[in-house]
Amino acid sequence: MIFLSSKEAALAEQRTASGPIGARIRRTEDPRLLAGQARYLDDIRLPGMLEGAVLRSPYPHARILRIDVSRARELPGVFDVITGAEVRELAAPQPVIWQQIPDQRMPESYALPTDRVRYVGEAVVAVAAVDRYVAEDALELIDIEYEPLPVAATLDEALAEDAPRLYDQWPDNKMGQHTFTRGNVDEAFTQADVVLRETLYYGRQMGLPLETRGCIASWDTYTNQLDLWLSTQGAHVNRDLMGEALRKPVHEIRVRVPDVGGGFGNKLDFYIEEVLASLMSRRTGRPVKIIEDRVESFVANAHSREQRMEVELAATSDGVITGIRGTVWAVLGGRLGGAACGPPWLSAAVMAGPYKVPNVDVSVVGVFTNRSPIGSYRGWGQPEATLVYERLVELLARKLGLDRNEVRRKNFPAPEEFPFPSTVFTYDSGRYAECLDLCLSGVEKNGWKERQAAARAEGRSVGIGYGFHVECTAFGPSRVLNAVGVQHSGFGQSVVRIDSTGRVTVYTGEVPMGQGIQTALAQVCAQSLGVPIEDVTVIAGDTDSCPYMGYGTGGSRAAALGGGAIIRAAEKLKKQIRDIGAHLLETAPEDLVIENGRVAVSGAPARSVSMAEIGNAAYRSVGKLPAGQTPTLEEREVMDPEDLAWAYGCTAVLVEVDRETGAVKVLDHLIAHDCGTVINPMIVEGQIHGGVAQSIGGALLEELVYGEDGQIQTTTFMDYLVPTATDMPPMQALHMETPAVHIPGGIKGVGEAGTIAVPAAIANAVDDALDDLDVTVTAIPITPPRLLAKIRAAQEQQS
Repeated sequence: MIFLSSKEAALAEQRTASGPIGARIRRTEDPRLLAGQARYLDDIRLPGMLEGAVLRSPYPHARILRIDVSRARELPGVFDVITGAEVRELAAPQPVIWQQIPDQRMPESYALPTDRVRYVGEAVVAVAAVDRYVAEDALELIDIEYEPLPVAATLDEALAEDAPRLYDQWPDNKMGQHTFTRGNVDEAFTQADVVLRETLYYGRQMGLPLETRGCIASWDTYTNQLDLWLSTQGAHVNRDLMGEALRKPVHEIRVRVPDVGGGFGNKLDFYIEEVLASLMSRRTGRPVKIIEDRVESFVANAHSREQRMEVELAATSDGVITGIRGTVWAVLGGRLGGAACGPPWLSAAVMAGPYKVPNVDVSVVGVFTNRSPIGSYRGWGQPEATLVYERLVELLARKLGLDRNEVRRKNFPAPEEFPFPSTVFTYDSGRYAECLDLCLSGVEKNGWKERQAAARAEGRSVGIGYGFHVECTAFGPSRVLNAVGVQHSGFGQSVVRIDSTGRVTVYTGEVPMGQGIQTALAQVCAQSLGVPIEDVTVIAGDTDSCPYMGYGTGGSRAAALGGGAIIRAAEKLKKQIRDIGAHLLETAPEDLVIENGRVAVSGAPARSVSMAEIGNAAYRSVGKLPAGQTPTLEEREVMDPEDLAWAYGCTAVLVEVDRETGAVKVLDHLIAHDCGTVINPMIVEGQIHGGVAQSIGGALLEELVYGEDGQIQTTTFMDYLVPTATDMPPMQALHMETPAVHIPGGIKGVGEAGTIAVPAAIANAVDDALDDLDVTVTAIPITPPRLLAKIRAAQEQQS
């Protein structure tokens, strides 16, 4: 549930009364989805379509000595078998658009290797056959001779002086290093009253969309047109990268996106399977489908999160933070994924979080290891950074004997200090102390402290934890992206069209993937144009019909950039509507108002024309248009904001720790959050709830584990634990609204709000539950064995 202050509630009521923005409108996408009428990638059947399968390396590191595919080619039903040598003849290396680290090493990586494999699950050969069964049979007939090589499976192994090199031409396994500095860190630590040192670890995790990744490629031999169906978050960016990989002009490539069964960042990255499907379609003259199975997804889908963060904090005796320094060690895979070292780079860039830290020196170091490549996942480096600064704040308060939230409050910038320059970015707006107070009041209102006291009286270990976060949203200012090394633009674009019947169609480059963006954009359009929401249709997911978007749908950008572009386009359209309406009603355009699909004279609603009459004049009865008015009603607007929009929030969790097993149960959750103008509170709640579910799994259960031999140990849901409904606590959202400075309508993003601070808050709550033992959580996930070891060590120390 979302709670507003009385003033904010009054504003929301006014918005709801005057238009759709702020209203709890049911998602227009849901009836079709709930009725089972969605069309996912595997539902698509093209004439003559083949199905592909990929043979993957069983070794974490090995030299490829020989590949014999002759028996596979001879199997009845097999149409193509493609190897790395053939890929090199037909395609360019896989493009990497994230190049933020100066002079970063860029290994030349093709869709299939020719010389060696560098992680378990790396694709080596691909097959296209009449169906998946035959393709899988063909894989078993392929004979590959490997020479196993020494393995660098862990960070320490990869950094060792005598470590096996993943790339022989380099002196070590580091892909690069970048340092963010501000002020005089050495002086801050020399003069500090207190210095804290801690090493924190965030385990390797991954997003788990219900629909695994997939693609269908259809290469027309006669027109040279490549038609791609992708389960992706970025239709246009994937078209661009596909053109680069295939050395093919993008006007010959069409990308269509069916319903997407979850994305979570994983489906924003550029993968090798779509290149392989395209090449095999070109060679066979038939469409080729490749869909990874769940076992494959554990090694071929983007991994994320794994970092070791060695940090120090300097402060005064009254709790004022004067400096942060440290190193983020990013545990990359055997090659660069689509996001390269981007998420760890952002972790280092926002290490100061929401706090005024005048002196900062934080480095990020990317290290290649014999593991699957790192890529994008919801939160994109921000949960890791939040774990660091929120743990340090709590440990500082503990050391000084101060109230932890008063330490937070003391280090917040005041509202009048915004726009506030942090280490790298400038935060556009914020009322941090007010957000903290709203969270604390919610905790008090819900009686958490009383529940904690009652539980402890029964001998149960219950704790309360807090985590404050800032969230990078409206991701996409192109000049900002280019300035930090991203090899792509980030603008959004929308087309708003009114047809001859007065109905409105919005064409957007954003991609729906379950987040409710079609409903949200329809609400923005309906209010901006003054038409009923049922008269608005949102079209997405086709590079031939939808406007170009500089990035994909990620980084909490869809509502801000898509909605901002719609607002600007609608303003232009409204001028045309008023001009036509004024001509039809024989009045001045400035005397007209547009409400509920009618154009009326202000103060005389009986004198009006419908939007259908406006549309008819613009398309069919053109003689009714005023002189000089161009027929049709359509506007296109590009949204490339001046800067990012920064949402923020304070999360509180109530947890119980079982001291006998080390198990942690989240009993309750609450977040006070500010995402700017709230378009649809119900969608905001859904985004928060989904993020909370993922972050509880990430905080307590989920970890991709590798053995000492570099073999991945977690390849099924029996090994990689995910939360179920029984693990979910009640969830509340207390909402504030501080409009974004650079976005029309004041819209900020909310896609990652529920994800960023929950792990830090749970870690803080576990410490609070075990305060008598002086336990300090230093690793995520907080698995029962890890926590039990800490509990027993603390108990032994006390005894």
